[in-house]
Amino acid sequence: MVDADQTYVIVGGGLAGAKAAETLRAEGFTGRVILICDERDHPYERPPLSKGYLLGKEERDSVFVHEPAWYARADVELHLGQPAVAIDREAKAVRLGDGTAVRYDKLLLATGAEPRRLDIPGTELAGVHHLRRLAHAERLRGVLTSLGRDNGHLLIAGAGWIGLEVAAAAREYGAEVTVVEPEPTPLHAVVGPEVGRLFTDLHQDHGVRFHFGARLTEITGQDGMVLAARTDDGDEHPAHAVLAAIGAAPRTGLAEAAGLTLADRTHGGGIAVDAALRTSDPDIFAAGDVAAAQHPLYDHPLRVEHWANALNSGPAAARAMLGQEVSYDRVPYFFSDQYDVGLEFSGWAPPGSYDQVLIRGDLGKREFIAFWLAGGRVLAGMNVNVWDVTTPIQQLIRSGTRPAPERLADPSVPLTSLIE
Repeated sequence: MVDADQTYVIVGGGLAGAKAAETLRAEGFTGRVILICDERDHPYERPPLSKGYLLGKEERDSVFVHEPAWYARADVELHLGQPAVAIDREAKAVRLGDGTAVRYDKLLLATGAEPRRLDIPGTELAGVHHLRRLAHAERLRGVLTSLGRDNGHLLIAGAGWIGLEVAAAAREYGAEVTVVEPEPTPLHAVVGPEVGRLFTDLHQDHGVRFHFGARLTEITGQDGMVLAARTDDGDEHPAHAVLAAIGAAPRTGLAEAAGLTLADRTHGGGIAVDAALRTSDPDIFAAGDVAAAQHPLYDHPLRVEHWANALNSGPAAARAMLGQEVSYDRVPYFFSDQYDVGLEFSGWAPPGSYDQVLIRGDLGKREFIAFWLAGGRVLAGMNVNVWDVTTPIQQLIRSGTRPAPERLADPSVPLTSLIE
């Protein structure tokens, strides 16, 4: 039975919010749990949107965090298709789009991120797409099917994780693909040029064309449909559809209007939270893509947009809301599948933070682990078609040990033996 004396409100119907609600009940909270979602779909996971579901290998129902009946069984009050538009911190209430005010004792903001938009002429054309929501994936899956059938051409702006995963999916459908990227290699801000070239080769081997060092300046069309895209170096690329995959921005509008402290944009922005995922208001917490947490491993707030962060930070925030001791110190983690390459990336090592990239294994066969090091210390590791090594890689990162480079590069030396 629900005890109405305490009300915990969660704004955001993604993985972080849904797992937070689940954790509140699992930890024995008997008060009201209210989950506010601006989408009409039940909370779902996003990785399938650019992987299995986009490829038609996973059913629609497989993306949902819980089956729809779970929320009623768990006494979680679910508000679908209802955005939160304001927070009154003095009254401790959230105002919804229909004017309803929902009172809270504790509030969790899990508002996620939204795709960055192309600010160029032609984005109003029907063939311009983004990929963030389930509805986007449903629409894009139909587009890729048609492009593959008709030998159509997809142009992707951005060679980040989403851009590359959609490029791989489009090639599997049989579509022609061109990727326009201002940096010299894919994933430049994540893995740097040394490993970024691997992804260039991988996608070129599967027929993807890259145009590096350029940005889109205009999308042209006729009768509302896309025909081509122009870049700032004067080139024109044929296209029947365009995907804008130029990153995501944290949805901080609600927090900013409420006067909560935000993180510096040089570190990715987001809502600033401490290691317990508590904001500048002690009764308001943040988790998932929108939260910039003070991470024990780093000397500045870190905002992580990936699935594992939502999976783990939602429950951590829920426990902190219940008054438990929480120090959220998960090593950042991401996984990707592109063609016959599967990979896992752990850590954080943007260009400029490392002084060496070390390869353990066979780069040519795409079966290896890449390590990013600074002063001999492991900052990040990415295992490519090598499995069951995430735990020791993360232990190496966390321990701060400085293994001998020749031993770290030797596949015959167990990683566990290098951890001090």
